[in-house]
Amino acid sequence: MKTLAIATILIFCTGSAFADASHKSHAVNQEGAVVSPADGSKIAAFDILAAHVHRKGRTVTFHMTTNGLAGSEVPSPTGSLGGATVLSYVWPTSLDPSTVGFEGNTGILALVATSHPDFDDTPLYDEDGDGDPANDGTKWHSHWVVLAPTAACGEGALAVRDIPEGQSPAMPATWPGLPIFIDSPGFTPLFDGPEVKINVSFADAEAIAGASYDGVTAALKVNANVHAPLLCVTDVFDVASGDLSLPGKLK
Repeated sequence: MKTLAIATILIFCTGSAFADASHKSHAVNQEGAVVSPADGSKIAAFDILAAHVHRKGRTVTFHMTTNGLAGSEVPSPTGSLGGATVLSYVWPTSLDPSTVGFEGNTGILALVATSHPDFDDTPLYDEDGDGDPANDGTKWHSHWVVLAPTAACGEGALAVRDIPEGQSPAMPATWPGLPIFIDSPGFTPLFDGPEVKINVSFADAEAIAGASYDGVTAALKVNANVHAPLLCVTDVFDVASGDLSLPGKLK
């Protein structure tokens, strides 16, 4: 990962300049956004200033403003899947996982933008356009995941929900085949200075009206044994609400 010194420079050289009225479409300038104070002790690219979700017809925009250059930090490769690090921008929601095709009542449905150079979990998409869809893990990409409390990851820790051997819960059509509750829908994360944004389409946007949301930046890690639990949340850099209370409302 890039050094904290570089991240600190970003706080002063970019963060204060980006989070202003000249970026009217950014989350930090939206009415009803979940706002969070700047914290110079945090890595600027993951220091959340605001998270917001809004919709127009069937398209729902998830966006987040940070105190630095969003997407500028990516994990250092480890050379193997076991122990690999995943960096992420996360929008936890109150939506039932069945909304996007998972088995219902199985945990917290969250949209994430992630980067992880040691593996590629979007087999249907070629993010870097080089003709090989299996070498794009470093490129920021999107997932739907279902998060669940998982004692094996640590006290009070969350993990992407595992699929136990021999079970076949409902999965979205674009599930990448991993033994966890993850979908690779192909929605491209868009970056604009301090802002990360994902536009998502729903078959029936009215069905999600009134949903609650929050914003989180976090690191996850693949179990060294590549076994259940497969993917644990290991570090939470920032939570927009401060307590994961999902105070944002999708109108």
